Amino acid sequence: MKTHLVRLAFFLSCFVSSKLFAQPITLPNPAFQHGEQIRFTVFYNVIGLYVNAGTATFTTSLEQYNNIPAYHVVAIGVTNKKYDWIFKVRDRYESYFDAEQFRSLRFVRNINEGDFSHQEDIVFNRTTNTAFSNKKSYKLSHDVLDVINAIYFARNIDFNSYRVGDRIPIDIFLDEELYHTYIKYMGKEVVKTKYGTFKAIKLKPMLIKGSMFEGGEKMTLWVTDDANHIPVRAESPISVGSVKVDMMSYENLRYPLSSLLARD
Repeated sequence: MKTHLVRLAFFLSCFVSSKLFAQPITLPNPAFQHGEQIRFTVFYNVIGLYVNAGTATFTTSLEQYNNIPAYHVVAIGVTNKKYDWIFKVRDRYESYFDAEQFRSLRFVRNINEGDFSHQEDIVFNRTTNTAFSNKKSYKLSHDVLDVINAIYFARNIDFNSYRVGDRIPIDIFLDEELYHTYIKYMGKEVVKTKYGTFKAIKLKPMLIKGSMFEGGEKMTLWVTDDANHIPVRAESPISVGSVKVDMMSYENLRYPLSSLLARD
């Protein structure tokens, strides 16, 4: 079990339409609100049986960042204690982004995984389109997002404007690099999860090849087909076995979860 078993819960970082970034982002925020919290369970399958390997929690608050009204999202991923002896994960991600324009203001990662630890603190200057990280500066060509606020911006995309098979290009800044990828819209269907049965929007993000995940369109993602657009399931093969992430609880959604057809 490696870091990606928990990091997969951050799957939505793979979709934000860069078509919208040619000019300042000035979308309304119909999908989430201050006080929202969503919890996920990560399941790992290596011998035909899924086991509960870890959890991820996303919490949203509305604060002031350098006198700018900003959303502050904290995402925490941990392995279950009974699996810590195999590979212990205690990860914390934070994103501050402009509440009106969705622009990234600051992104922080504190990763503790087994014997490995890594800290990253990126500050975005939107006047100069520059990112500052580890005493280095990086010129950005347009309004790229960090992996966390990409999730929340993407929840505001109107997928009804896309056709099945359409690719939505994206740009995300992470690990001092700019990544160009896309999400493919796969239509709508009913999906059954550990939480319940949902009317859902089906997506396939283009993954960047890594030590655990293969590159390409191997991951499948479902988000609620309602005004909240919260992720309810992600599935992906990995180098050994596969992983599945299910939404298991939520608090203070902005809208009723009208996509829920049946509760397990």
